Amino acid sequence: MKHQKLVAVILCAVTPLAYAITEDPTLQTLIVTGTRFEETYADKPLNVSIITRETINKSSARTIPELLSQQAGISARDLFGNNAALATVDLRGFGAAAGQNTLILLDGRRITNADLSGVQWSAIPFASIERIEIMRGSGAVLYGDGATNGVINIITKSPTQAGKSGQVSVKAGSYGLAEVQANANYFSGKAGIDFTASQLVSDGYRANNRNEQTNVQANTRWMLGAGELALKVGIDRQDIRLPGARLVQPSAGINLVATDPRGAATPLDYASRDGNQVALEWQQRFSDTDVNVGIARRTKNQKSYFDFNGFPNYRDSDLNVTSFTPRIKLPHSFGGESTLVAGIDVYRWNYDLNTSNAAANIGQPINQIFMAQQNSALYLQNTTHLSRATSLLAGVRKERISINANDIYNAAAPGAAFGSAATPGSFKASKNAYELGLRHQLGSGLALNGKVGRSFRFANVDEIYESSPVFTNQFQFLRPQTADSMEVSVEQRIHDGNWRAALFNNKVRDEIHLDPFTTGIGNTNLPPTRRRGVELDGKWQALPQLVLNAAYTYIDAKFLSGVLAGGAFTQTNVNLTDKRVPLVPRHKFNVGAAWVINEKTLLNSSATYVDSQFMDNDEANSLGKKIPAYTVADIKLIHKTGPWQLSTSVNNLFDRKYFNYAVSSQFIPGRYNAYPLPGRTLFIGASYQH
Repeated sequence: MKHQKLVAVILCAVTPLAYAITEDPTLQTLIVTGTRFEETYADKPLNVSIITRETINKSSARTIPELLSQQAGISARDLFGNNAALATVDLRGFGAAAGQNTLILLDGRRITNADLSGVQWSAIPFASIERIEIMRGSGAVLYGDGATNGVINIITKSPTQAGKSGQVSVKAGSYGLAEVQANANYFSGKAGIDFTASQLVSDGYRANNRNEQTNVQANTRWMLGAGELALKVGIDRQDIRLPGARLVQPSAGINLVATDPRGAATPLDYASRDGNQVALEWQQRFSDTDVNVGIARRTKNQKSYFDFNGFPNYRDSDLNVTSFTPRIKLPHSFGGESTLVAGIDVYRWNYDLNTSNAAANIGQPINQIFMAQQNSALYLQNTTHLSRATSLLAGVRKERISINANDIYNAAAPGAAFGSAATPGSFKASKNAYELGLRHQLGSGLALNGKVGRSFRFANVDEIYESSPVFTNQFQFLRPQTADSMEVSVEQRIHDGNWRAALFNNKVRDEIHLDPFTTGIGNTNLPPTRRRGVELDGKWQALPQLVLNAAYTYIDAKFLSGVLAGGAFTQTNVNLTDKRVPLVPRHKFNVGAAWVINEKTLLNSSATYVDSQFMDNDEANSLGKKIPAYTVADIKLIHKTGPWQLSTSVNNLFDRKYFNYAVSSQFIPGRYNAYPLPGRTLFIGASYQH
């Protein structure tokens, strides 16, 4: 194997702080992702980063994926650049399958769905977020399926911390964007509520890309002595038009990325999404023992229409999940001062999909697909303090999955010619996860961490229902995916800054992947792959009014061996040995600065460089065209006067033309479809806090 020498110098980056420079909060912050109970980070053998509310408020990032992409080890991929509609976050280089290998939580509950619809990032307003916890290389023991390379946990505000307050903010900007967010908090000492509502309307950079998003969230708490009862409710609604890709074909003199990047290839396509969630959680302390019992229900209805050049497809799907997640944290003295976390996770999913050729005909669907899925798991995680400076973490999880699927075909339905029904099917499997981690504090804020572990992923419902080689519908049950990981890291936190360096290696077997036309239009288990890399990040208070920081990521994502069979519409018998995984840039570098101009004014700037990458379907690395490298810079100016905060920001300051997703033709050299992202955009905002 070839090894590339890495040289990374930590110089500067954005640190969106308050108007006075503050110390790094990570060591003192209570985090919940590492144990599913609130504990300080300082003595845990975990690789955790925290994005605080201060950081979110001062950042020029417009969406959660943009905010996360400023972190080491994380990249974001977006089709349209319109409020994170169809955006994906990739932790440590999974490319096209990133959305199913990076587990996203909201207040500790998974919002990564059991289909391919992706996380609805825009359903979580910035105004509702308290902090975001990023746990790299861990999470499979505590959270199970899909936590291949880590967990991102979005923590919303608690009324018990906010007291009595209220805030209203408005923002307007390029491409017809208008947004309003309102947040109110009340806490009496025994009960409280945090309420957030938001609405966004944007025409989008592309034609036929109007986006309308409405969100409402409420978080209610009742204090119960040494415990509390929490009720959380959320509603979200999205209507969006879908412009499709831009074609480039040099042999035909076509380059719509350059000549008409804002145009639409699919002026008739659209989608809508309605989500609802409710969660009830009780936690109580009995002496030194903590108990948490949670039950939640989440529903999602999604409608979409794709014209497909006169062969229309209309889909109406419902995905519902009910979860029951009791757990306990028990201190003990076996082997030294220790804490045991034990719990059960039960998730029951129901998926219904109706297909037709038009919305008006959905009452007579061509196909009606029904799937029921249950995930049940038991996990144990133990942390032992071997000494005041050394702690050992060990955990294990066993998870079972069962799926029952059925398909009904109506040959008399409009547009039903040449259709078929999949034969009913069922699937059962179980997988184990484990992790073993060690942390040693060397003094002077310096700490060493090491970890080994195993994670897994099951195919989701959209990856199961596909087509045979002769284009008849079928249920394709794939082998579960397994990944073995190793990681070592060193970090230091001192009064004027911090830095972290991590090396990781992740080998994946039976990776679940989209494989067009090999088994129809379906999915397959890939030959073995490996991701290894380096993460560097740091912050330095260069002057009392100036903070600099940077994040650098190197990822070497490759196939270790094997052949991709291909089919009639693709290359065949592709040798994958030592080929790079598509949609994974090798290098990513974030830099920037936060300058406190005076006690009321802050200037924030950032720049991100992303290396070139192979297009989505170029597993052979032979199609001759890659997604070009790009650099974008953002800047934001914030001024406070009394209860008012005024801001203006420019994203993509130098108006770079770029895209980060494209699919290449398998047979016509140089031909590909790409999704151009917005050029220079200007935003102005104002908020009032009471």
